[in-house]
Amino acid sequence: MSSNPFDLSGKVAVVTGANTGIGQGVAVALAEAGADIALVARSDASETVGLIEKAGRRAITIKADLSTIEPCELIVDEAASALGGVNILVNNAGIIRRNDAVDFTEDDWDAVVDTNLKTLFFLSQAAGRHMIDNGGGSIINIASMLTFQGGIRVASYTASKSGVGGLTKLLANEWAAKGIRVNAIAPGYIATNNTAALQADETRNRQILERIPAGRWGEPGDLGGAAVFLASDAACYVQGHVLAVDGGWLAR
Repeated sequence: MSSNPFDLSGKVAVVTGANTGIGQGVAVALAEAGADIALVARSDASETVGLIEKAGRRAITIKADLSTIEPCELIVDEAASALGGVNILVNNAGIIRRNDAVDFTEDDWDAVVDTNLKTLFFLSQAAGRHMIDNGGGSIINIASMLTFQGGIRVASYTASKSGVGGLTKLLANEWAAKGIRVNAIAPGYIATNNTAALQADETRNRQILERIPAGRWGEPGDLGGAAVFLASDAACYVQGHVLAVDGGWLAR
């Protein structure tokens, strides 16, 4: 362990959904801690690349559609080839669909569960194989308050994020002895594209703010410290944990 256990110098991180929002905030924080970053995104991630390069680290962009598992092996191979390995994986990419449970469609179920849970597992599998062969690493899944709670009108999202919590523990159980730490971050209400509808709903926005002890929506950068911690040697004995970064939401 280095004299600074939070130092990520010499590490390579793959961050999915990294063009904006939580993925961007986490990617920049990891870069500021010393890691080089492979950004996985469907759309332009040049803004994130610029922020990482400003922090003095290398960044590449891997364009991939994570609605299927097809790109999983290629993502790991490309990141390892371009940057010299994969030590950290952040499974952030996710989607959400809203409808009353009685009206929820199979398409909306499958789209969310495939992206948020199925692809997360198979990308973790691909990264895990690489890490096992190369001395270990850290996998950080982005969970949710709905890993702990039920929510309303987001049946497939709730199911997927509950599954993320379970898979985090399962993979930690299987891979801890192989040198891989698997943990998750559960963001509270963070101001991103996924929550734009809630922020725009005056009644729901007020209800949410009244429930958050911190009295504000979180920002993507608020997750950076948690990600650096879980990615680093400072968390060398942390396994299978879901860390809430929620402004006190679960405490109320």
